[in-house]
Amino acid sequence: MTDPTPLQIVIVDDHPVFRDGLAMLLSSMDGIEVVATAGDGREGIETIAEAQPDVVVMDVQMPELDGIAATREITSTQPHIKVLVLTMSNDDETVFAAMRAGAKGYLLKGAAQSEIRQAIDMVASGGLVFGAEIARRVNEFFVSGPSAKVPDVAFPQLTAREREILDLLAAGRSNAQIAQTLFLSPKTVRNNTSNIFTKLQVADRAEAIVRARDSGMGRL
Repeated sequence: MTDPTPLQIVIVDDHPVFRDGLAMLLSSMDGIEVVATAGDGREGIETIAEAQPDVVVMDVQMPELDGIAATREITSTQPHIKVLVLTMSNDDETVFAAMRAGAKGYLLKGAAQSEIRQAIDMVASGGLVFGAEIARRVNEFFVSGPSAKVPDVAFPQLTAREREILDLLAAGRSNAQIAQTLFLSPKTVRNNTSNIFTKLQVADRAEAIVRARDSGMGRL
């Protein structure tokens, strides 16, 4: 009797220590094979198209292309590939953005090894899975009433962090001031600003500010 074919996994995360550690952890589990890793969403899309894994374990906040946009691209063009989000982001906007993008699971980093394994198996089999805290909040949202809906937000294609930065841009803050306000490195602010321009399809900072102010942002 031959062993069943292992689940093939691709990990997309911009933190190399976490990414490599998770790859080692998952590779040590029976029935799982980590076939590739990637350091950002854009690289992830290319890697996944080539590797054709069963499940992608996806971070959210990454340079070049964030995990929400990458998930949307993957699930729209390759719906047979399942995406499990594994991230530090636990705000409601990010959770629901991941769901709308097509993610089949959402766990917070720090989840137990057994929880991650169970989530991968569940997602691979076509199920939906959320960590205990995320599941509680999703349940509260859906039982709050039939008229409840995800609050409208300006530029839903942006991550929560990118909206924070765009709000400060619209208020006239420089990159250095934004970095100081949000306790980020200047490089992180530059990367996020570049992502914002790409997602909004604007040519420069001035055009992004106009778009943001037209939507009501920048009134700090």
